[in-house]
Amino acid sequence: EAQLVESGGGLVQTGGSLRLSCAVSGLTFDDFALGWFRQSPGKEPEGVSCIGSNDGIIHYADSVKGRFTISRDNTKKMAFLEMKNLKPEDTGVYSCAADPSFTAGYCGLRASAWLKHFWGQGTQVTVSS
Repeated sequence: EAQLVESGGGLVQTGGSLRLSCAVSGLTFDDFALGWFRQSPGKEPEGVSCIGSNDGIIHYADSVKGRFTISRDNTKKMAFLEMKNLKPEDTGVYSCAADPSFTAGYCGLRASAWLKHFWGQGTQVTVSS
C-alpha cells in the first residue's frame, strides 16, 4: 500500500524558512513524478512545485519562484521542499503527491491531474506577519 508522510511544517515569521519532507513507501519511487500542493481554508489545492520522475523537469508556481526549491532523493525515497523568505500568503496545509501518469521526466502543477493518485495527509505551515 502506497503511503506518503509529510513533516517539517510549523509556525514561522515572515521572512523565515522551513524545510518540508515527504517520506514515500509502497510504490516504485523512481517511476513517479512528485508534487507539492498547498490548500487554504475554502480554496482549491494549489500546485506549488513538482519534479518529474528520475530527477526530471521541475516546475514552480510563479508565486514561489526564487524562494522555494524542490528536490528528491531516489535512494531514500523522499521528496523535499525548501522554503525561504516565507510570506503570510504561503500559509496553508502542504501535501505531497505522487503520480505515475506523466510522461517520464515530466510533471505539471494542475492539482486536478494528481487527485486520483497518491497523496499524503499534509503538514500545516503558518507564516505570521
